Amino acid sequence: MPLRETLARVDADLAAGRVPVARQRLRGLVSSFPCDLTLRRRLAEVYRLYGDAAEAGRWMYLEEDRNADETAAFEARYGSPGWRMKALAWRGPEAMAATPFAEKQLVAVRTACAEELGHSVAWDNPASYRDDSLQEKYEEAPSEPWTVVGVLAGGGCLVGALAFLAIWVNGVVALFG
Repeated sequence: MPLRETLARVDADLAAGRVPVARQRLRGLVSSFPCDLTLRRRLAEVYRLYGDAAEAGRWMYLEEDRNADETAAFEARYGSPGWRMKALAWRGPEAMAATPFAEKQLVAVRTACAEELGHSVAWDNPASYRDDSLQEKYEEAPSEPWTVVGVLAGGGCLVGALAFLAIWVNGVVALFG
């Protein structure tokens, strides 16, 4: 599906309250277009709807106007530079970054990872920045506590799913009657 069409579907999903669907579409787009900072920004906006500061910080990490609290939450959740490299889901050389700030951030994360591991690492080679010996040193932080926004978003999705199921069942009953 073309980028514009997928973004139109994201907008429709958000307008209809289908936040998880919009999030999945945007995650797929970021995976397909890792250098597109606009897509990362849109994904951060969706995570803000959930009240998930760490994930919003993750997807805004390459932006100069990022929120300091979200950045700190991201760095706390992904404690090692290797985990940050994986979480940022970048592919290709840093020179492909759309802004000098993004390039600087990518270089800083890769350099910190290489220094910690004691060998060179590359964005295109995840095995180069994976180090199982760091597992104990950097235990993943527990997920953020539930927020009112997150609970409401989840509740809205549940209500929408139940409504869809009711409509579907009524349609099947009407059809086979």
